[in-house]
Amino acid sequence: MRELVFSPKQRRVLTWWRPGSPDRDKQAIICDGAVRSGKTLCTGLSFFCWAMQSFQNRRFALCGRTIVSVRRNLLEELLPLLEGMGFRCRQKTSQNLLEVRLGRRKNTFYLFGGKDEGSAALIQGLTLAGALLDEAALMPRSFVEQAAARCSVSGSRLWFSCNPESPAHWFYQEWILKAKEKGVLRIPFSMEDNPGLSPQMLERYRTMFQGTFYRRFVLGEWVAAEGLVYDFFDESFVRPAPEGLEEWYISCDYGTVNPTSMGLWGKKDGVWYRTAEFYYDARKRHRQKTDEEYADALAELAGGRDIRAVIVDPAAASFIETLRRRGWRVRRADNRVLSGIRLTARLLKAGKLVICPGCGDAIREFALYRWEEQGDGQDRVRKENDHAMDEIRYFAATVAEGKGGGVYAGCVERGRF
Repeated sequence: MRELVFSPKQRRVLTWWRPGSPDRDKQAIICDGAVRSGKTLCTGLSFFCWAMQSFQNRRFALCGRTIVSVRRNLLEELLPLLEGMGFRCRQKTSQNLLEVRLGRRKNTFYLFGGKDEGSAALIQGLTLAGALLDEAALMPRSFVEQAAARCSVSGSRLWFSCNPESPAHWFYQEWILKAKEKGVLRIPFSMEDNPGLSPQMLERYRTMFQGTFYRRFVLGEWVAAEGLVYDFFDESFVRPAPEGLEEWYISCDYGTVNPTSMGLWGKKDGVWYRTAEFYYDARKRHRQKTDEEYADALAELAGGRDIRAVIVDPAAASFIETLRRRGWRVRRADNRVLSGIRLTARLLKAGKLVICPGCGDAIREFALYRWEEQGDGQDRVRKENDHAMDEIRYFAATVAEGKGGGVYAGCVERGRF
C-alpha cells in the first residue's frame, strides 16, 4: 500500500469521531472548499473506518450525483486503500451495493445517485446507521433531507463533502450557516490542504479558473456568480490563425426568431482557431430564414473544406435533419451550460481555443455575456448576447475537450452536469 501523508485538516477529518477527540459529540461533518483539496479521499476513508469500528450488520448509504460518480470519484481510489488496510470489499454491481468486512464485522453500503427530485424515493424506507454524501451541494434538497432522515440507528452520523456554490444555495443556508445549532463539524478546505499536490500542480490549477470559479474552486469561497461570464477576455485572446490548419469543424447555435451563430474551427499544434463566422439576427433584419437558407449559409462558411462534423444544439431537430439530408455529418452538442462555461474558460486561458479577428460578433458577445442576478442560489447566465457564446461552448465541450485531453478534460466539475 502506498504511503499516505495527511494535512492537519485531513487528520482532523479522519479522527473527529474517535474517543478522545474534541469533536466526538458532533452529529455530522461537512468538508467544503476547493477542488483537488483532498476532501473526498479523507472523508471516504474516515467514513469507512468509523462505520466498521462502530457497527456490525448495519446498512449505510454512499451517495453522489449519480451512482457512476460514486464509483468513479469515491470508490475507484478508496477501495484499494481499504483493502491494503485489511478491509475485505466485495462489490455487487448489479445490486449497487458494497459488502465490507473487517475482522468479524460485516456491513453493507448501498450506492445512491441524487440527481433530481425523484431520487429521494430511492432511499426512502431504508434504516441507515450513516450516510456519506459526496457532491452534496449538487443534490436536490429533498434527497439530502431524506438521506439524513433515514439515519435513525442509535449513534448514526452524516458525512458531507462539496465544492462551493452561491451563498444563497440552500445547502449553505441550511447546513453550513446552521452548523453549530445542528451539531455539525464544518471544515473548509483549500488546495493547500492537500499535501499530495506539488507546487507545479497547484500553480496549474490556479491558472485554470477565473472570476467566480477561481474564488469557488481555488479559494474555496461561497460567492455569487456576477458580472461578465468571461471577465478575463480581452484583445490578447484574439489572434490571426496560422497557415496549415486541419481537422475542420463547424459549431452552430440555431435560432428562428433568435440569432443563429455558426463558427468555423481549424486545428494546428493542439490549438483550435475559430477562423470565421456566420451570424444572423432575424429580429434586427426583420426577416426569418428557412432551414434551407441556413444550410446554404453553412455550406458557404465551410468554403469547400472537409468538415469532419457540424456540432449543433440538440434542440434544433429540423435543422439537424436538413443538414443530414444534404450529407453533412452532424454531432449533437453537449449542452451542459455551467460545466461548458468552465471548460471554455480554461481552454481559452490555456491558449487551446483562439478567436480570430474576423469573428466580430463573437468578440462583441464576449464583452456582453453576463451572469443573471438571482436570489435562489442557482447560477444562470442572462439569455441575451449568448448565441456565439453557446456555439463556442458546444464546440469546447463536444470536440475540444476530447481532443485536448489531459488536465483540462479531467477537471470539469465532478459529475455536476
